[in-house]
Amino acid sequence: MVGHKKAFINGKIFTSDKNNLYAESLIVEDGMIKWVGKNCDMPKGDYEYVDLNGKSIIPGLIDCHMHPVILADYAAKISCLPPNVNSIEELETEIAKAAKNKKEGEWIQGWGYDEEKFAEHRAPNRWDLDKGSRDFPVELLRSCSHVRSVNSKALELAGITKDTPDPTGGEIDRDENGEPTGILRENARHLIGSVLPEKSREQVVNGIVDLGTLLLSQGIIAVCDMGNIDSVDYYDYYVEAANKGFKQEVGMYYIWDLIRKNPDFKWDKERADKNKQIHMSGIKIIADGSVGGRTAWMDKPYKGSTDEYGISVCTDEEIESAMEFCKLNSCQLSFHAMGKRTIDRVIEKTATVEPWTHEIPHLRIEHVTDPSEKAIDIAAQNNIAFVTQSIFMYSEIESYLNNLGEEWIKETYPIQHIIDKGVKIALSTDAPATSWAVPSDPFPNIKCAVTRYAYDGTDCGRDNCIDVETAIQMYTREAAEIAGFKKVGQIKEGYKANFAILSDDIFTISAEHIDNVKIEATYMNGEMVYKRS
Repeated sequence: MVGHKKAFINGKIFTSDKNNLYAESLIVEDGMIKWVGKNCDMPKGDYEYVDLNGKSIIPGLIDCHMHPVILADYAAKISCLPPNVNSIEELETEIAKAAKNKKEGEWIQGWGYDEEKFAEHRAPNRWDLDKGSRDFPVELLRSCSHVRSVNSKALELAGITKDTPDPTGGEIDRDENGEPTGILRENARHLIGSVLPEKSREQVVNGIVDLGTLLLSQGIIAVCDMGNIDSVDYYDYYVEAANKGFKQEVGMYYIWDLIRKNPDFKWDKERADKNKQIHMSGIKIIADGSVGGRTAWMDKPYKGSTDEYGISVCTDEEIESAMEFCKLNSCQLSFHAMGKRTIDRVIEKTATVEPWTHEIPHLRIEHVTDPSEKAIDIAAQNNIAFVTQSIFMYSEIESYLNNLGEEWIKETYPIQHIIDKGVKIALSTDAPATSWAVPSDPFPNIKCAVTRYAYDGTDCGRDNCIDVETAIQMYTREAAEIAGFKKVGQIKEGYKANFAILSDDIFTISAEHIDNVKIEATYMNGEMVYKRS
């Protein structure tokens, strides 16, 4: 209602506003914040009062690197994660159960496996999956989304044999006889894309709506969709979901390898308007793989190897053509880059180019697992932003220990050092590309950034602990400024009244309990859109 005013009083309000980090009260009018300050300084007026009763309040969270369409899709698939699945043998049982309810021609699909969490400490191959079902094609996506495991039926349908060559930027795992094992790495995982089942438009839209409800329960009011593993443009799907009640703002990024040769793809300036709830944000290049899959391109070999450095996925021509496209359309360019070699390469190829956006960083680098000192310095000098995920080493510690080793892990994700050097950096989850039961939950992610301990207690390098205030700012103000979301990320006059009420005071509780914090209520535009039951 126009002119309607609400006063939220008696809270511990963390604003993410550098000039006014804490407040006690705020006034909302027409969905916008009109005033923030101490109870005693509140201007008089005719308000609807909401007593916060001393609860901690933070700005609505922004996850500026996730894959919502994929995350929503996973709800109907086998979760290959503990506590549901702890071994390949248990996975075979889950596949067999799923097969009982399938009709001829249907697929059995799963997500989230991490070989180091299995009792067998290896990835499931075609023969393992065949034990679950030979009659139905089976496809499982690793937690990082960079590796697929499929059964013999799926290989047959895709026409993958011992004579199938490795695609550029990908590897088909083979046995001693050259037969495909069913494990498809990086660009090889796309070889079965043409035979995978497609959900109906209605199913996808309804899944997005349901996901929006989950995200509100986590205090998340905006997300970046960092691309999908198909070439579908989901923009209209999001708009339809918004018409059905989906409330989050979404900035969409498009995978360059999937759209660069598509004559129908155009950068639509109207759709790129960041004042819209759903908007086009930029282009993304996959430049390497993952630590868990041993495909992130490193400057030294993985643990237990003398020549295994990972995979460089993209070509120089792809980088150059993407930069030209982004310059022409004044949109942001994003790089998936985990390994030191990849990060250095991306930085060296792009740093000398004059920035083509001014309100937001023209370049953002995702993950930034193991950056060199040189890369950090150049990023700071050239306003190149980083978006990182401490949740990886927290939840995938088994893979990190196996692939990197304890000492190398301590050098990864050097968040505090990056901040000290002056690089803009945001915290995100990359959900569902991580081995955690509820991958979009922000609080385990924050916990690891603050403590630098994995879920099993492994020390991940205490020198790079950040404080809770910094973590929240990375999830709010910094995320908004990097991704270009308008008037969100701070509880500040002139900003949208988007904020979350916490179950506990996250700033004073023991850091080891941060992952137990819940969202009591989420507000968007001054209205409650979620209340914990």
